[in-house]
Formats: sequence, structure tokens, C-alpha cells
Amino acid sequence: MSAVRSSRLAGFGHHVPARRVENAEIETRLGLEPAWIERRTGIRARHWVDEGDTLSGLAAKAGEAALQDSGISRGDIALTLLATSTPDHLLPPSAPLLAHRLGLANSGAIDLAGACSGFLYALTLADGFVRAQGRPVLVVAANILSRRINPAERASAVLFADAAGAVVLAPCDDPDKGLIGIDLASDGNCYDLITIPAGGSSRPFAPNMPAEDVLMTMRDGRELFVRAVEMMTACAKRALADAGLGSADISRFVPHQANVRIFDAVCGNLGIDPSKTVRTIEDHGNSSAATIPLSLSLAQRHRPFASGERVLLTAAGAGLTGGAVIVGI
Repeated sequence: MSAVRSSRLAGFGHHVPARRVENAEIETRLGLEPAWIERRTGIRARHWVDEGDTLSGLAAKAGEAALQDSGISRGDIALTLLATSTPDHLLPPSAPLLAHRLGLANSGAIDLAGACSGFLYALTLADGFVRAQGRPVLVVAANILSRRINPAERASAVLFADAAGAVVLAPCDDPDKGLIGIDLASDGNCYDLITIPAGGSSRPFAPNMPAEDVLMTMRDGRELFVRAVEMMTACAKRALADAGLGSADISRFVPHQANVRIFDAVCGNLGIDPSKTVRTIEDHGNSSAATIPLSLSLAQRHRPFASGERVLLTAAGAGLTGGAVIVGI
């Protein structure tokens, strides 16, 4: 099949677990003063799964919503990409099960581990596939981070949440729609700023391994904050240049929902009016790769995107990984 000119966002969806965890519950457990978490992060509450919930189940609900919103036949979906740091199992990947649950009989399926930047990496790969093959792609980002939190580590225990978000990318002949500016980055020099130490091939599971070895740990929260702001700003500037746009051309800014102080710093660095920022962190916390598609879906629900809007997405996460994408609506 000949290449098409671009892709377009054809459908949005998201899902969050029913259990809402207020800051007070965590502040009491950690001995923090009331409102400590909100002052430092902007988070008021987050959602956590119940026992028995699975990552593939969470992802399927978001994917189902996006597919229905797109109106595209399930038989036409040619690829399913699942961005996650918390798959159901280390092996096999969870994406084939996700595609099966959604009835995507003609779809390839693969997991993508890009931490908090995973959705942007998956979106970029999906865009390339659509342009080359001329067939739609389902992109889902989902995480169950409540099961990887070390409840005794204040730096990370206050942040993380469970959620899933999804989009469908479809072929389009309008070059002003879809991904019109892209920049991806990494910095392995900061590889160990946030880690789950054990469980991989370099340090396999072992009998009597301490529980904290398989839980998330943040080595230097301040350093991670600084590096995230730098990477998100630099990637956004390069994506703007790639699109031939300036900050004033951006209609809405959808950053990875890590910390409101990061939003403000990146907005200041880019000269973007903070009122253009889509903020979902207050009631949903940080679900890593899921935060951007969750935010897109919630934004579409509350104030639908209009033709001609240009939306800037940017993220940075463990690894370090980073990226920015400008989407034409």
C-alpha cells in the first residue's frame, strides 16, 4: 500500500478505577501535615485498583472507549501498541491479550516500555505505521503503579496512581492534522534516578528478597525534577521547530502529569500561557505513561478539540526518557 500523507486522532478513551484515595489517607500513614501533598505536587487525590484488577483489564476499558469513539471497524485496526511499565507478566507481553479482549482479530500487538514518556514513543511509532501502511492503530497507555509503590518512601508514595488512556490513529490526507512536530530524547546518564531494583535479568527475583527491592524507589527527587523540566523544555522547543511553529501557535498544552511545578516551569521556559495547560493531576495523580492520553480524553469530553487546534504534548520519565509531540486537530 502506498504511503499516506499523515495520521489523525480519530478516537479518545480512558478509564480510572473506582477507588479514590484522598491525600489525607496517605498523609496520615506517613505522618505528614494536612495539605502537605497538594502544596508540593498539586495532587488532591488519585485512583487505585482493587484486588483482582489487572493491567490488561484496565487497558481494555480505555481501548474500548477509544474504539467506540472513533467509529472505526475493529477488523480494520492493524496494530495495537500498549505503553506500560506494569504489564500483567514479564512474559508474555500484555498487548496480545488486550487485542484479543477487544476483538481486534487482524491486529499485531506489542508492549512498549518507555516509562512516563511511553505514550509519546508509542504515538510516534503508530504515526509512522499509519503513514507507511495506511491502516489504523490503537495506542493504549496504562499502569497499575499502586502495586509498585513503597508505602514507606515519601518521595514516590504520594505521587503515583492507576489509570489508562487510549487513542486511535487513522489515515488522513490533510498534512496539517496528526503529528506535525516530533522530538524524542533520552539521557542514560540519569538511568538510576527512579528504579525498581530487582526483577530484571541483571538482578532476578530470589528467595527471601526484601519486598522493597521489587518496589519503586526515587533516588533524588530534586534532581529528577530539574532534569524533567530541562528535557521537556528542550524536546518541546525542538518539536516546535520541527513543525515550524512558535509557542503562541499552541492552542492547548498537555504535559505529563507529574507535578504542577513542572507544568509552570515548562510553561515559563516556553512562553506558553499557563491557562492553556490541561491539568488532570489534581484528581488523578501520576499514572506515568497513561497521564497524557487520560488528559486528552478528559479534555475531549469537557471541551472537545476543534479543527485547526495545535496541541503540544511533552513528557519525561525514568531512564531518562523524554519527548514532545505537536498534534494538529
